[in-house]
Amino acid sequence: MKSARILLAAAIAATSLSALAYDADWKRGRVYYRSVCTSCHVANPVGSINPSAKTMGDWATYMKADKHAKGKEKVSQYISKTYRDKIKSANKAAEKFADVPDQELSDDIAAFLKKGAKDGDSPASCS
Repeated sequence: MKSARILLAAAIAATSLSALAYDADWKRGRVYYRSVCTSCHVANPVGSINPSAKTMGDWATYMKADKHAKGKEKVSQYISKTYRDKIKSANKAAEKFADVPDQELSDDIAAFLKKGAKDGDSPASCS
């Protein structure tokens, strides 16, 4: 009986925690990626990087490693509120998402990259 109560308490706790988990918005991630990430890459000699250029696993590893520009910078730097505030006068997406928490926006972008990856549900380009 004691183990049944423990299992019930664990189930309730897990349900409560899952209710608090953020459900990433891949559409918002797509808008940010295309408007901010792609616009910067096109302006630089790197060129645009289509989500379908990598697999879901490659993108997950990239986002988790938080390394950009061959490890010289952090991906999170370009998702941060500080960065969005810096570019918002010239970028509508950065302005629109100025108050979105960094982790939520990062999760949104990761969801878009997963969906648009070469092995994702809907391989995407940046056009």
